[in-house]
Amino acid sequence: MSEGHPPRRPRRETVTYASAHAPGAVPRPSGRRPAHAPARSEIDEQTTLGHTYVRSLMRSQLRAALTALGALALLVGTLPLLLALPVPEAFVWAALGIGVYPVVWTVGHWYVRRAERNERDFTGLVETGSAGTVER
Repeated sequence: MSEGHPPRRPRRETVTYASAHAPGAVPRPSGRRPAHAPARSEIDEQTTLGHTYVRSLMRSQLRAALTALGALALLVGTLPLLLALPVPEAFVWAALGIGVYPVVWTVGHWYVRRAERNERDFTGLVETGSAGTVER
């Protein structure tokens, strides 16, 4: 190396299954399905289509989160307006102590079930390789 030049970095190389193993070195799985579904390989290789799949999942998860947040804001956020009415003190305590928790639990339960369904749909899409939407 000459003293005036910084050392060169090695060239980056993308290693895939086919380039890492010699032909016939690792047996292919038996059956008609390939080793990985096309959608899964698109995601693993970080192609534009794979990025679109992941973005679709993220969008559906964000949509579910914003829906849950909106429901909580609408139901629990209007509680101060309800409590501003001239009502007995027992009603105020009942609304705060008993009425809020079922609403929060219901919205939380709905959100968790929705997020799991989005992930299950996405996994089904990736494993089967069929095109379709993640959220119904």
